[in-house]
Amino acid sequence: QVQLVDSGGGSVQAGGSLRLSCAASGATDSRYCLGWFRQVPGKEHEGVAIIFRDRSTQYADSVKGRFTISKDNTENTFYLQMNSLKPEDTAVYYCAARTYCVDGPCCPLNNNGPWSYWGQGTRVTVSS
Repeated sequence: QVQLVDSGGGSVQAGGSLRLSCAASGATDSRYCLGWFRQVPGKEHEGVAIIFRDRSTQYADSVKGRFTISKDNTENTFYLQMNSLKPEDTAVYYCAARTYCVDGPCCPLNNNGPWSYWGQGTRVTVSS
C-alpha cells in the first residue's frame, strides 16, 4: 500500500515562498499520478497541481505562474514550490496519489474522489 508523508508548511508573509515535499513509499506500479490539494474550513479539497508520469503538469488557474510541481529522478519524493504567496493561499495542503492512471479524467484536478492515497496534511499560513 502506498504511504505518503507531506512536510514543509509554515508561516510566511505575502510575497514569500515555501517548498512543500511529499515522500512516497510502497508503490509497486509506475502508472500513477501525483498531486497537491488544499483545504480551508467548510470547503472541499481544492486541486492545486498535478504531475503525470511523463512529467506533464496541470495547475489550478489561481496558482498558475506562481506554483510549480515537480518530482525527483527516483520519484520517491515530489514537491510543490510556491512563490509569490498570497493570503488566500492559506490552507492545509495535502499530497495525494492515484494508482493505475497515467493521464486523463482518472486523475482530475477538480475532483478529489478518484485519488486513493493522501498525506497527513501540512499547514501553510500567509500573512498580509
